[in-house]
Amino acid sequence: MIRISVQAAPIDLAAELEHAELAGAGAVATFTGLVRADDAVELLELEHYPGSTEAALRALAEQATQRWELLAATVVHRVGPMRPGERIVFVATAAPHRAAALEACAFLIDRLKTQAPFWKRETRGGVARWVEARESDDAAAERWG
Repeated sequence: MIRISVQAAPIDLAAELEHAELAGAGAVATFTGLVRADDAVELLELEHYPGSTEAALRALAEQATQRWELLAATVVHRVGPMRPGERIVFVATAAPHRAAALEACAFLIDRLKTQAPFWKRETRGGVARWVEARESDDAAAERWG
C-alpha cells in the first residue's frame, strides 16, 4: 500500500503513523523533516508542479517497495510557506522486519531530496532567495545506486 500526499496543511504525525501501522508489519520506520532555522531563516516556501510531484513521489515509493519487502510506504510533503520548526516532510515504511523498513525509509528521504520536483525559497532578513541543490544531498542519493 502506497500513500502519497502533497499538501499545504500541517502534517498530522499521529494519523500518518496510524496509517502506516495498519499494514500489520513487524517494523515501521519513520522520518520527519523540520524547517531549520539555519542562518536566521525566517520563512521557507516550497513550490511544485501539481500532478508531476505526486507522480515522482509515487515512482520513488514504488521503487522502494520493489527493492525491499515493504507492506506500506507513505510520503507526505508540505508545500507553501512554512516557519522554522514546522514539519515539512514525513516518510514511513512498514515491513516484516526492521532492516527493510529502515533502509527503505532512508532510501526514500535521500532520493526525494534530489528527484522530487520541489523548488525552495528562503527568506532571511526580509530578503527571499531561491535555494540551490546541495552536493551532500546528491551524494546521499547516489549511495543507493
